[in-house]
This record gives sequence, structure tokens and C-alpha cells, in this order.
Amino acid sequence: MKKILHMSDLHVGYQDFDLRFRRLIDAVIAQYCDEASDLVVVITGDLANNANKVESFRKVKQSLEALRQAGFAHILVVPGNHDHGTGKLTDEKFGKIFQEIFYGRSVEFPKLDIIDGMAFLGLNSMEEELHWYDRFWAEGDLGMPQLRRLEKVLLSPEVRICKKRVIYLHHHPFKWRPFHELKDSKELKKVLIAAMNEGVSIDALLFGHNHQGKAHNGEWGIPRCYDAGTATLKPRPKYLDWFHWYQIQASTRIIDLANDDVSSDSVFFFNGMTGAGHEKAE
Repeated sequence: MKKILHMSDLHVGYQDFDLRFRRLIDAVIAQYCDEASDLVVVITGDLANNANKVESFRKVKQSLEALRQAGFAHILVVPGNHDHGTGKLTDEKFGKIFQEIFYGRSVEFPKLDIIDGMAFLGLNSMEEELHWYDRFWAEGDLGMPQLRRLEKVLLSPEVRICKKRVIYLHHHPFKWRPFHELKDSKELKKVLIAAMNEGVSIDALLFGHNHQGKAHNGEWGIPRCYDAGTATLKPRPKYLDWFHWYQIQASTRIIDLANDDVSSDSVFFFNGMTGAGHEKAE
């Protein structure tokens, strides 16, 4: 059974974050190279800080290629709002660029990968947030077409027979801030609960966006629900430090789905400067 290394919100292109992310990747390789074949790397969006600077995507891909060369064969990514523009102003053209660079082809979401009997379903939480009337701010919208496809895929024979099922997306489905919400969170909840009522377990729900890095285990009846925070510790504006819900945290996690006890999961800390460490996930 594979383990998951979950990280999010890299924001490469901001200051020297390409170097910070590469140091993080080097630390992951140093710590887990002996386990590389057992790990699936999942990155839940905002790989770049500004999609207008396409070179940021290429720098991320260079670091991910270093992971592949070290034996990490399974690396899964989905886009965030910053991967479609500045983060507050988006353009649909960047979705095609993202897919070309990271997938090498056009993809319809949910993106299904079955790895060692585990189904990974990647969602694009920006799919319906790119119209002229709603492409502002940092909100997300999966859209009914994608949700209907998700419902169909979850109930398909190839996914039903999998030992575990993992859903991953960028926008936080539970706790939102003003102008940062996933608009159709309630509709996503209905699809997932309906699948579970049909005997199809949802074993993990992974996301980012809020930069808080908190666990929300048990929400919607899903045992593992993790916000990975910001892997590179992108700071918030100073004036937001007054608000507890804007505090940032890096919670890159090692998630052991073979163990039903969530306390078996751990957090891989890395501050970009002084190295890395571990402790049990909260």
C-alpha cells in the first residue's frame, strides 16, 4: 500500500521561492529516498505565484523532475487560483498552459490515477471560476459538469474495486474566508456522501489554499481531511497577522493509508533555511 506525501501552495515565482522549493525537494529526497517507490506525491495547487510568469511553472517542473530521478515515480498535481493568473484575477488560457507543462496533454477532471490499487481523483476547483463575471478574487467553483463526472467515476467498477480512494483539490472545502470560498462545497459534499452511501469509501480528502495547515479529520464522514498549508511558508501581509484565521503553517504530511489510525500520519516540517524535522500530525 502506498503512502502519500501531501504538500500545497508552493508559490514559486514569489521572491526566491524557486530556491526555497528546491531546498524542500532536496530535503524530501534526503529523508525519503529509500522509500521513494512507496510514496505518491500529491500537490494541491498554487504551484506558481503568478501564472503570467510561465517560467515559474518550468522551475517547479525542474524540481519535480529531480524527485522523479530520485525514484519518486508518482507525482500528482492539480491547479489552484494562482495557477490561472495572479490569484485574484484569472484567465482560462493558463489552464491549458498548466496542463501542457505538468500533464503533457489535455485532461478532463476529475483526473483519475489508479496506483497500487488506490484511486486518486484530482479535481480542478477553478473549472467554473474563469468566466468574465466571476474571475475575480480567490474563490473556486468545481461546476456541475465536473461534479456529475466525479459522481460517475466514483461509482464506476474500476474505482469501486480499489482498496482506497483519495480526492484532492486546491480550494478548502470546509473553512473559507471572505472571497476565498469554494462556492459549490455543499454540492461536493452531496456527491461524496452519496458515494459513501453506495458503499464507496472516501478515505482521504486533501486540499490547500488557506495556508493554515490544519487537520479536519472526520468532516463529512471522511477519516482523513488535510489542509497542507503552504509548503514554502509564503507570508501573509503584516496587517493580517491580527486575524487568527490568516496565520500560516507548513503541514507537508506523510499519510499512511494502510493504517486506519490517523495518528500514524506525520508532518514533515521545513522552514526553507535551517532544515527539516518530523512530528506526529495533529
